[in-house]
Amino acid sequence: MTLEHLTIKEELRSLIDAYASLGDEKKISEQMEIFTTDAIYQVYMGGNLVANVSGTENLEKEFTGHASLVKTYFTLNGQHTVNIDGDTATGISFTQIKMVREAEGKDNITDYSVRYDDKYVFQNGKWLIKKRTGHFIIVEARPFNN
Repeated sequence: MTLEHLTIKEELRSLIDAYASLGDEKKISEQMEIFTTDAIYQVYMGGNLVANVSGTENLEKEFTGHASLVKTYFTLNGQHTVNIDGDTATGISFTQIKMVREAEGKDNITDYSVRYDDKYVFQNGKWLIKKRTGHFIIVEARPFNN
């Protein structure tokens, strides 16, 4: 593996970590800056496509609406493997996400175990997410006792 590939792998890891950190902080407009303007974001739950959004304008509206329903996000990224091919790359990453929401005056926490399949492109001197497909493999909800 060349130094260039190691550098790109680190840049791509920083990209997915930025996605998680900005999401946790609900900095949605800043989060959109790590996507291409024509990005595609898809979510599968139980093998069924439940979200399919194109373009950062639509994605920002979708993420903002979702974030308004969540009191707290906490994301932990795990493994991240990438295949680099010039100015494009693909990646697979594994993530644990916790979301606290209020329902009927009580807080509930939902744990999500997610595999992301990503397509990245190098544009204007930086790596961006072109397509992100989230496979929500395990979803567990329960009352949250703070």
